[in-house]
Amino acid sequence: MTRPFLGLILGLQMLAGAAAAYDIRPQEQVRLERFDETVGAALLEAFQTGAQEDVAALTQALSGTPDIAFAPSLQGDWNCRTMKLGGPAKLVVYTNFKCRITLDIAGARFEKLSGSQRTSGRIDIIDGRPVYLGVGYVASETPQDYAELPPDFRGNGTIQPDVAVFERVSDTRARLMFPAPVNESLLDVLELTR
Repeated sequence: MTRPFLGLILGLQMLAGAAAAYDIRPQEQVRLERFDETVGAALLEAFQTGAQEDVAALTQALSGTPDIAFAPSLQGDWNCRTMKLGGPAKLVVYTNFKCRITLDIAGARFEKLSGSQRTSGRIDIIDGRPVYLGVGYVASETPQDYAELPPDFRGNGTIQPDVAVFERVSDTRARLMFPAPVNESLLDVLELTR
């Protein structure tokens, strides 16, 4: 399938409100519903307490207006770094690791491939916006699929459900914003660059 054709199919699916590949569990739905409130509290804490260079990195990661989510240019390898905001973390900016996005006609598959903390799942349109549903895990674990998580599973320290809002800024910049992650912070921002 050619890239322009794939882009057209993905764009049409998005406009048509294609059904998500995964059904969102109630606990992740609640995290999404509180997204604006969570982001606001986390940003206030990060900007008030973060080191100047970390605040500058966060500002860069959050800059730029989101564009069409599922452009063919998303396909491939990315550099990615996690920024943890609010809660015990206050503001911590990590170094770059490797991530990958793979497009298909249902949306996109996302994987963080390196580092001790990883995640794997799908980016689909849910309630009109691109949402990532996946499983976070430590590198020594083999994660199950998000759809296979037990209904009441909230995490066990080595595996946890992940939910994030996805924003593509350009062909070389995107971000995943994880509201109320299971561990360590109020908000995680995963900055994608290449």
